[in-house]
Amino acid sequence: MTAIKHTLNRDVFLPNDERLIGFVHVTKVGRKKKTSFLCAALSTETPVQARIYQVKKADKTEAYKKKVTWLLRDLKVVDGKSSSKETAEFDLHFEKVYKWVASSVNDKETFISCLWKLSQRYLIQKPDFLNVPRHLLEEVSRPTGSVQTTQQEDDIVTMEDDYQALTPKEENDLDQLMSECKIAISNAELFAEQLSKQLSVLDGANIHSIMGSEDQVLNLMRLLDDGIRSAEKIEDKLDFYDSILQNVKDQMEVMKEKDALINTRNKNHQLLLEELDNLVNHLDLDTRHLKALQDGDLSTPTGICECTTAASVLQRCLNADIHPALNQMAAVEEQQRKFTRFSDKFGKRLAYHLNNLFIQQGNVLGETLSRQAPDFKLPQHHSAHRDLTPYAELMLWLKNSDFDCFTELSKVYTQNLSKLYNKEIQDFLDMAKQKLGSKPDKNKLGVGVGLSAQARSGSSTSLNRKMSGSIQSLNSDNISMHGSNIDLAMRHLFDQIIDKILSELEPVCLSEQDFCVRFFHLAGETSVGKEIRQDEESDDIWKPLQPASPPVERHMNEEVRRMMGELFPNLEPELEAFVSYADRLDGFNSMYMLVRMSQHVNNAQDAGSFLSLMFASCLVKIKRNFDKFISNQIRAIQDFKVSKKSRCGIIAFVHNFEEFANQAESIFKGSDRHTHLDKSYKALVAVIYEQIARVANESQKTPKEVVMMENFHHMYSTLSTLKIPCLEADRKEAKQIYQDNLTSYTLNLLGRPLEKLHVFFEGVQNRVATGVKPEEVGFQLAFSKQELRKVIKEYPVKEVKKGLDGIYKKTHKDLCEEENLVQVVWFSMQDEFIKQVKHYEDLINQCYPDSGITLEFKVEDVLSFFSEIAQNH
Repeated sequence: MTAIKHTLNRDVFLPNDERLIGFVHVTKVGRKKKTSFLCAALSTETPVQARIYQVKKADKTEAYKKKVTWLLRDLKVVDGKSSSKETAEFDLHFEKVYKWVASSVNDKETFISCLWKLSQRYLIQKPDFLNVPRHLLEEVSRPTGSVQTTQQEDDIVTMEDDYQALTPKEENDLDQLMSECKIAISNAELFAEQLSKQLSVLDGANIHSIMGSEDQVLNLMRLLDDGIRSAEKIEDKLDFYDSILQNVKDQMEVMKEKDALINTRNKNHQLLLEELDNLVNHLDLDTRHLKALQDGDLSTPTGICECTTAASVLQRCLNADIHPALNQMAAVEEQQRKFTRFSDKFGKRLAYHLNNLFIQQGNVLGETLSRQAPDFKLPQHHSAHRDLTPYAELMLWLKNSDFDCFTELSKVYTQNLSKLYNKEIQDFLDMAKQKLGSKPDKNKLGVGVGLSAQARSGSSTSLNRKMSGSIQSLNSDNISMHGSNIDLAMRHLFDQIIDKILSELEPVCLSEQDFCVRFFHLAGETSVGKEIRQDEESDDIWKPLQPASPPVERHMNEEVRRMMGELFPNLEPELEAFVSYADRLDGFNSMYMLVRMSQHVNNAQDAGSFLSLMFASCLVKIKRNFDKFISNQIRAIQDFKVSKKSRCGIIAFVHNFEEFANQAESIFKGSDRHTHLDKSYKALVAVIYEQIARVANESQKTPKEVVMMENFHHMYSTLSTLKIPCLEADRKEAKQIYQDNLTSYTLNLLGRPLEKLHVFFEGVQNRVATGVKPEEVGFQLAFSKQELRKVIKEYPVKEVKKGLDGIYKKTHKDLCEEENLVQVVWFSMQDEFIKQVKHYEDLINQCYPDSGITLEFKVEDVLSFFSEIAQNH
């Protein structure tokens, strides 16, 4: 332990001008593996500072380092755990409790004793030593001066062991001595005896030398005695001065403690004064505010402003941030009760005034509406909102102070205004129905509600008009009714009316919603709340509330939607009833409503607002009506009946699809709902293609190929004109079906005018196909040259021309004039006929070479026949 103490003192404390007084080897309670040293040390500089250190050995360098430092004066309690039972545990109480376990009980007691002596000598406010044996707590006197301080410090140092390390000079002398004596290592006893003899000889020599200089010694002794007496006199004076300074020091320490107490008291007095000033400021309500709360005029702008300011100050007093202990003061409790009485009285007076104001405004607006002439627009309530806006801050005060009264006022407002809004909206929609029910003047078909109907008259046609309770669909034969100017005007009129309805509803609802959010403070501290303060701080607080600009974000919640639902309880049912009425009036109206309603839903500034949700609900119903309208068209196409008495021609639903598509494209132009129309196109075209094939199979007056060819040609022309991207594949399919049926019809007709010649060469071709050489075919009896000449003679030029003329007449009879495919079919037949003639000539050259047999007519004759017949007809 001595070596460790020497190492700690040399490596840790001496470099820092400190001396190690005592130490103990410890571990923390519960952590036996982590060991360290608790060291008590004194500074070598004045004033002397006593400290306690926790010293640990570094992991890498194996050197001792200070980990934690405490001042001895910060030590509050030393707990030895037990004064009777031996235990190595002890606690040191600084800013928190540190629990230690010493390596042994003796080391613990030695360290505690060291702490006791240091605290007794160098501390004024000494720590408490609990559960410590009494023999460890010895009386220790305080130092009285610099000299005594040094002596006391020396006394403390004497507590250490008398271990002193050899100086380098002493080590060298010892090495030299041991080198001179060879037996120093092999025989230590003989070496020690020899040293003793030498020491005795040296002592005798010293005594003889001293005895020889006796006079000098006596003189030296007298000088020493004089010096001692002088030192004693000086020491007595120093003791006297030290006693005086010690009293002064004690008095200064007492004064220092008293000064600290005085400063603490003055600081507490200052804090108390500030707290009382703050309390008075928070609970002080000016008499002019009290007067405004009691007698302020709530019907004038000045009175409203004064009452608003007074209510705000009163609310601040009621909600003052006061320490809970101060709330128990009788004066504070009395003042709070006084403020509560003022708040209750003013709240009742304000609620009574606003209740009468709400009822009065509802009656005034209703009377104004009844006196005004009917006009196709919804009345605006800007004047009512303007009159109520100055009360917005008072409503916020009422909401915070008396929520029940605030809720009742909200109900009064919604009950009075909902009746007015219900009547206004019902009258507005009834007027719209009246406009739709009246037929427009034929001389003014191009004039609508503020918009010319000519903008779409070029491509718009009528499709599904319900006349006298009957539904017109794509298979209607009354083409004139589909494209009548009256229907066009009525549909454009409806488009303008539905747009007018939505455009009128939106500002009214948004204006009322903004007012409710601001006036009833439904959205909390949002951008809308900031607008209220800006409006109030502006010069003109009476300006009407306008809908917020698009960049302003409205924070909507369930409370806002609930209040809007109470203000407009019949808006959604009335609007859905109008949608149903318009759909019954004309199925095409569902398209107009789908486009217009989608525009308003997509352009809504807040997707969660009451109006947006209501429009979205109506949009779902409109989409269902549109799907039902398309389903009715599909069902009508499937129910088409084939006429047994007349030729087929262009089927009604094929002809009317072009009108339907033009009208639909005009309505959905630029709309984001075009995808719904594309799905309807796909369904309609698929059914049309399917039903064309059915009608072609069931037609008795017109060949199947002609029905397929004409109707698919019409569909191809229609889809090519419309250029609808989603129907590009259907357009190509229509073209392919048309070309296939054109080829089939042409081949069927061309087999008749040269039928025997066709049969003969078909037999020749079959013989060649079975393996007979072409030049050997003529040697067979059925296909001899004589038989060939016989067949050719039956088809002279005149007979061929006659047969072609018959084919043209048959073609003209089968095809309808509307599609104008006669010339197309005739030119197709010309190409096919010439191809057959050339084929016959090739077979003659192959199978009957050098026979000189040729047809009675040539290709040039055939071309002239076709041209002449086409010109004659």
